[in-house]
Amino acid sequence: MPVENELADTAEVFGLMADPGRLRLLIALREGELCVCDLAAVSGLSESATSHALRLLRAHRVVAARRSGRMAYYRLDDAHVRMLLDLAVAHTEHTEAIHPERTGDR
Repeated sequence: MPVENELADTAEVFGLMADPGRLRLLIALREGELCVCDLAAVSGLSESATSHALRLLRAHRVVAARRSGRMAYYRLDDAHVRMLLDLAVAHTEHTEAIHPERTGDR
């Protein structure tokens, strides 16, 4: 069993992904680098909310940014978080495929 601080750190990682807006950003970044304006468009968040979420994700070293002139391009920067996202998406797709009656329950 992990020690208490490891449990807290693990809960923090899941907490970062628990917010639907941040989760949409992370899932979009699975495909590659995107700028704030593109991330806002695909996530449905305002550019301000997108920037705020990205600051939080950068602070936790989940995403990284690359500057090109005035633009910043973000990418996933944590292979473990990428694996968690891949597993979560696969789990959801699998569950919906074998239990289609649950799809409308959300």
